[in-house]
Amino acid sequence: MATLTRRGSAVIPHELTTTGFDLPDCTILQSLGLVRGIVVRSRSIFGNFGARIQTLFGGNITLYTSMCEQARETAFDIMIAHAQNIGANAVIGIRYDATEVMAGVTEVLCYGTAVIAEEAHPA
Repeated sequence: MATLTRRGSAVIPHELTTTGFDLPDCTILQSLGLVRGIVVRSRSIFGNFGARIQTLFGGNITLYTSMCEQARETAFDIMIAHAQNIGANAVIGIRYDATEVMAGVTEVLCYGTAVIAEEAHPA
């Protein structure tokens, strides 16, 4: 289990982030509210060209997969920074959303609830 600190400057570890609404072996002491990370990405002309060539052969279009994964990771990192800035040491209820802002431009949003949690002590 990752060490839990009340208001440290350490990065929130992945073990203290979840899509669920609780953390195993932890007690949530306080909810600090919604945190989010947003990134807007566009595809370059070269990326589109390379992806079109990949579609000729079928299967996974790795150029788009890589771009999407990078956008999600960046949005997640921004959300974690937002949570740390308000004093959280964990984030629960994490979700992703994506919207096409205009042709070739996509917004990726990562959001969750920032909390202060502590390891539960066995009875």
